[in-house]
Amino acid sequence: MSETELVPLRHSLAHILATAIQKSWPNAKFGIGPTTENGFYYDIKIPDYTLTDDDLAKLEVEMRQIIKANLAFEQYDLPIDEAISWAKDNNQPYKEELLNDLKRAGTTLANDLNPEEMGTISETASKVDKVSFYKDGDFVDLCRGPHLSSTGGAKYFKLVRVSGAYWRGDINKDQLQRVYGVAFATEGELNEYLNNQQMAKERDHRKLGQELDLFVHSDLIGSGLPLFTPRGTILRNQLIAFSEELQIAAGYEEVWSPHITKVELYKKSGHYDKYPERFEVKSIESDDEFMLKPMNCPHVAQIYASQPRSYRDLPQRYMETATLYRDEKSGEIHGLSRVRAFTQDDAHAFVRHDQIEDEIRSIIGIIKKMYLVLDMPLSVDLSFRDNTDRYFGDVSQWNEAEGIIERIAKEEELDYQIVKGEAAFYGPKIDIHVRDALGRKWQCATVQLDYVQPERFSLGYIDKDGSIKRPAMIHKAILGSIERFLSVYIEHTAGKFPVWLSPEQIRIATLNQEEATLKYAEDLVSRGKKLGLRLSIDADNDSVGKKIRQAEMLKVPYVVVVGPKEIDSDSVVPRIRSDMLVQERKEPMAVDEFLKTVANEAKSRVIHSSL
Repeated sequence: MSETELVPLRHSLAHILATAIQKSWPNAKFGIGPTTENGFYYDIKIPDYTLTDDDLAKLEVEMRQIIKANLAFEQYDLPIDEAISWAKDNNQPYKEELLNDLKRAGTTLANDLNPEEMGTISETASKVDKVSFYKDGDFVDLCRGPHLSSTGGAKYFKLVRVSGAYWRGDINKDQLQRVYGVAFATEGELNEYLNNQQMAKERDHRKLGQELDLFVHSDLIGSGLPLFTPRGTILRNQLIAFSEELQIAAGYEEVWSPHITKVELYKKSGHYDKYPERFEVKSIESDDEFMLKPMNCPHVAQIYASQPRSYRDLPQRYMETATLYRDEKSGEIHGLSRVRAFTQDDAHAFVRHDQIEDEIRSIIGIIKKMYLVLDMPLSVDLSFRDNTDRYFGDVSQWNEAEGIIERIAKEEELDYQIVKGEAAFYGPKIDIHVRDALGRKWQCATVQLDYVQPERFSLGYIDKDGSIKRPAMIHKAILGSIERFLSVYIEHTAGKFPVWLSPEQIRIATLNQEEATLKYAEDLVSRGKKLGLRLSIDADNDSVGKKIRQAEMLKVPYVVVVGPKEIDSDSVVPRIRSDMLVQERKEPMAVDEFLKTVANEAKSRVIHSSL
């Protein structure tokens, strides 16, 4: 069953859930209940009651009774004023608010009022006449559908959690309870999803981040502001170094910009009103208003504008791995995946129009190299504009930019789909999604073609004929937010990083605490460090078995035990982490050969051991 065919099933289950809630809590107030990627949810308010996991189990039982009853889904229309009266009479304030907004706005805000729930609308050019309702049993809801013909067709579902959600996403409005469910066409698909969710729980980057000593949080610093430990800093720095290495090879030069700026910069660029999640900063000495930097591109535009440019000077390519700041809602902050301070491997190229395609192809090449090494398959969304007025710039330029991007996607044989309405306000995007070990898709890298920023900042270059021309601006990020990428990659690998990324590549466990053994272990560390390896010694007064288990808990790729036999032969028997292709070696290996092999694996950035 396709995703489109699953929508009626999942939408019907949202209503079946609401029906069960109404039966158990007749005074419940209902918000909206749309479908999601894997199921559905419903936002509700139950006066003086908070749902628990036990309640979810009871609601599931009630839902299955409703499904067994095979109640018909009946659709009918009401004039808008009658619909408002219905909401008042049934004490449904959230439905009443939606309907009043719809009546007041006419047709113009129909999409903003949640198209999944607002219903089929009979309308004139500027007036809403009727809205759609669906009824199953005693439950009636304002809804456009689609639905199954009856409740009996919805069988394979599970309620998974309840969380808080502000009404219409506004922190100044009521906080409701959001009940989430998942649903699929077959029992096998449902069980597969639930099994994957259990695996995801075991791979949760917040759990592994603590177990592997990668990052921490402090209440004194604040939520959404992670601190990276020495081990975690090695991991992120290795990723950043690889990104920068690929960019430098493609001609990008490193720049730096401050963490705060006058708000005028972002008003000029257009970002100020488009990104309300801003941190503003006050100066005690001047009337200037500042803000923490939420993005780099306006800063980089000022570097380009700092001197005259000739057509011979282009492309101008700048890269900056920069920490940015956005005031995310506290309820949406989550581990490393949603933070208030994030670091982005950002870069911008200023190019002539005849250089656009070559530059974008070069960037796509960088992205392919990065994710080939990381062993993560890619898919692409071409994020284009829709017909709303949310975008800046000339429509003909947008059409040109979108045409260029789609042509490149075809010729580069990218696995892409076009998504309308997801463009940046200044230009279309190539949004790169990676697929992790559990089959989940995550948007990480991006390439954006921008004709708007050069226009707003009056950027130019002197062409061959002496005229002033506008450059195009190409924005890109390879990993995107380093923090967010790490949340994905930690879960993708379950914390079993390849050698080149492992904070600790070799653990040396001493068989005893004799001076000769300790000196030999220190010599191994010295020899390994000369090859650029990261090694440590476990010389605690514990059993060898315990030392090995501790190294395995930290998912160290290689463990070697050293004692008199290893000292005499200058050889070791490496223990290889179990996720690699070969198991523990049965025969000893000369120490220098072992260290050089691991160093070559790290330098080559291979995924699996070659031992």
